[in-house]
Amino acid sequence: MVVLVTGSSGQLGQSLQFIAPNYPQIDFVFCDSKTLDITSLENCETIFSNYKPDFCINAAAYTAVDKAENEPEKAFATNVTGAKNLAEVSKKFDTILLHISTDFVFDGNKKTPYLEQDLPNPTGVYGQTKLDGEKAIQQVLEKHFIIRTSWVYSQFGNNFMKTMLRLASEKDTISVVNDQIGSPTNAVDLAEIVIKLVTEHSKLSRSFGTEHFYGIYNFSNEGQCSWYDFAKKIFEINNISINLLPIPTSSFPTPAKRPSFSVLDKTKIKKVFGIEINNWDNSIEIHKDN
Repeated sequence: MVVLVTGSSGQLGQSLQFIAPNYPQIDFVFCDSKTLDITSLENCETIFSNYKPDFCINAAAYTAVDKAENEPEKAFATNVTGAKNLAEVSKKFDTILLHISTDFVFDGNKKTPYLEQDLPNPTGVYGQTKLDGEKAIQQVLEKHFIIRTSWVYSQFGNNFMKTMLRLASEKDTISVVNDQIGSPTNAVDLAEIVIKLVTEHSKLSRSFGTEHFYGIYNFSNEGQCSWYDFAKKIFEINNISINLLPIPTSSFPTPAKRPSFSVLDKTKIKKVFGIEINNWDNSIEIHKDN
């Protein structure tokens, strides 16, 4: 089985490389943006022709939420054109596409966890381009999985956890917003779920039928917290003593509006794949030394 991974230098890409040795039955092909520029249909066709992957995990994305407000063309190129290109070549080579999306497709006005069928309503360029990328895939390719996730962090790449640890080494006091609620997701847990989907695809497609099997799934770690709670846990497990102050979003304005509530309901993915999901505060301890 050949599994092509785009965006191999990002958080999920590096997490997939981290767990890849546990799956010797899979021939992984890891491509960063230099090897595979998903905004180029020609480049996509060349790579797919060379490797003929059974699955493509699209971990490539433009994720600079605030910069996207001033760089909509760059966000669109990767998140929409890139997603469409991968869908088109996946259809041509009969490849199953696993695409990673985001909680930012929602406006955050709901008070209960978001379901896959809830109506998206992005409030910024990043969320809109991710939603448009989902739609582009759905229009082109039947054999797709879209996994919406939230608040991804890990020991790899750039993320909230690494930012907090860096700031703690530079400052005595840190202020973090406490009125945005979501679910932190460890990228290694996300990687494991993606690979489980790959390895169990044949069995599950026979059980559920493809028309009910492909589509959108939510995945994050269980539980919910504020960014302040998340930061507090990060410092706690790293034995860092710092003056951590909770502040409202209004005291920390950003170019792009963040969803005030973006907890995702995981009932569907747990039912279909028969999985148990780590709670966010347990997961951060489990993966502390990765």
